[in-house]
Amino acid sequence: MPKMKSNRGAAKRFRRTGSGKLVRMRANKSHMLTKKNKKRKRRLRSSTLASKSDVARVRRMLPGS
Repeated sequence: MPKMKSNRGAAKRFRRTGSGKLVRMRANKSHMLTKKNKKRKRRLRSSTLASKSDVARVRRMLPGS
């Protein structure tokens, strides 16, 4: 049986932590940054965990990891 292919779009957006949780970067940091305050932009730089409702779907898209 051939290897399963991972969804490349999901592979670029999510990564696995050591304990197996899924990490993603936050949205809304690409344009129109002048109207967003410093505190908000600083918070958008950090990563966060994927929501519980999305975890099963993302795991199905990333079979190898």
